[in-house]
Amino acid sequence: MTASVETRGGLSGAVAAEWTKFWSVRATWWCVVTGTALMLGYSTLSGIAQRYDGERLGAHTIALGGGFYLAQFAVIALATLFVTSEYASGGIRSTLLWTPVRSRVVAAKAAVLLPVLFAYGVLLACAGMALAAAVKDGHGLPTSLDAGFTTASGMGGYFALLGLLCTGIGWALRSAAGTLVSVIVLLVPLPLIVASLGWPEAMPYFPGIAGVNAMVEAGRPNPITMTVAPYAPWVGLVICAAWALAALLAGAAVLRRRDA
Repeated sequence: MTASVETRGGLSGAVAAEWTKFWSVRATWWCVVTGTALMLGYSTLSGIAQRYDGERLGAHTIALGGGFYLAQFAVIALATLFVTSEYASGGIRSTLLWTPVRSRVVAAKAAVLLPVLFAYGVLLACAGMALAAAVKDGHGLPTSLDAGFTTASGMGGYFALLGLLCTGIGWALRSAAGTLVSVIVLLVPLPLIVASLGWPEAMPYFPGIAGVNAMVEAGRPNPITMTVAPYAPWVGLVICAAWALAALLAGAAVLRRRDA
């Protein structure tokens, strides 16, 4: 009987519990709605700019910019709060009581975020591209099917792995403010600082820049750094996955050693 209960509870039970918690809090919906509004607003304004003297851009580049400059911060907030809000409210004690295997809790939250954020990124990129293409009405540059696919799939993969990176750091720091600051610094200022210190070749291996490279066709310049990535788009996602895995392992190690 004990073995049967453990089998039914196990990881699948933990995932089901985390899935319910994820969708039952207002913060999730606020972050999803905010990210969507930011993407659509950016796509609309950038599309309008293509009608005048603005930089000539394709719909896929506009969507990429909306994802990197704006929507990704809603993803960061969503993933961070998925972990740290339980520490703030004290709910983590109940979570660890129901699922005493610490690594299982970490895996369950990751299993919920991964498909949700991948789908969110793909849908957001497609919506941004469609809206930008409609608003710019033939102005700017065209978007090929390959470019659109690369941007949509890359944004989905990047958002999913960015979410895991945030949860890993969240488990380690147990603070929403600390996690948000750490992730944002890692994504934007730190690569720029490293490049200014004489190591520009290191920039493509930071998660934010690698994520953008994953959304750009091979051989095309990264619209953020204006340089061509030294690797294929899929390698950018592998780099992001390595950062996410390192963060999750560090977070799981901290969770095992420190009580809730």
